[in-house]
Amino acid sequence: MESKSIREVWQEIERVMNEKPEPILEMNVVYQYDITGDDSGTFQLLISYGTARVIEGPEANPDCTLKLSDKNFKKMIMGKLNGTAAFMTGKLKVQGSMGLALKLEGILNEYNLNETA
Repeated sequence: MESKSIREVWQEIERVMNEKPEPILEMNVVYQYDITGDDSGTFQLLISYGTARVIEGPEANPDCTLKLSDKNFKKMIMGKLNGTAAFMTGKLKVQGSMGLALKLEGILNEYNLNETA
């Protein structure tokens, strides 16, 4: 996962979420990630009752926006950086619902993305 581009990581996230929709069946939410660094960009994760779609750029009005560096994004996805710890140390900034941010971390952990890389 560390060697993949941010875009490839997002494609992987979308693929695994759609292959196993159970954790997101009850959700209807838009997450936005503002990623800084060498491999930067704005990405939205649109979750709608068991379907996940990733788009580049702001399309929908986000319920929760997360801002972090490309390196810290990959660390979080791989489970090497705890979201709460990242937030407390300033590595992650959250706008909108903190509850949704915490819920997303739990959901991404269920997919164990480190093993799919």
